[in-house]
Amino acid sequence: MLLYLKNAEETELLGKYIAQALVSTEPVQTLLFKGTLGSGKTTLVRSLVQHLPGGDEAEVSSPSFNVYNLYPTTPETAHYDLYRLAGGGVDESFHELLDEEQTLMLVEWAENLPEHEYPKEWLQFSWIPCEEGRQIDILVKGAGATRVFEALKPLVTSMLVAP
Repeated sequence: MLLYLKNAEETELLGKYIAQALVSTEPVQTLLFKGTLGSGKTTLVRSLVQHLPGGDEAEVSSPSFNVYNLYPTTPETAHYDLYRLAGGGVDESFHELLDEEQTLMLVEWAENLPEHEYPKEWLQFSWIPCEEGRQIDILVKGAGATRVFEALKPLVTSMLVAP
């Protein structure tokens, strides 16, 4: 599914819609975000976290220097930034949180995550450069990701790019 976002406000709205889709279904554990520097990944993640139950208590920022931040949401959210990873493997905390299966994992700069490190299910948001605004391509893998994707579809109809 390809979306077009005119501005930062629509990026924040998409974050809200993703949070609603996650809360309304049995959520997928991992959301992957791919895109260039300044594309809007952190803006989207901030809005998503703030719209989860308990998100009003979270101070969301890009965890560039400490690899990940934990937020007191329901479910608990781990926000990873793999910008500095560039070809190396992830640290043990990544796999430990994946094994817990209770933590929602939001992974910025997922293009730096080696494919053999990918979880078995994920929902991926890839920013596509365009002259104005932003285009985001959404891909899914796994039954949980598909459920969230199906819950998200009716919320984003005004953002869809016509085929």
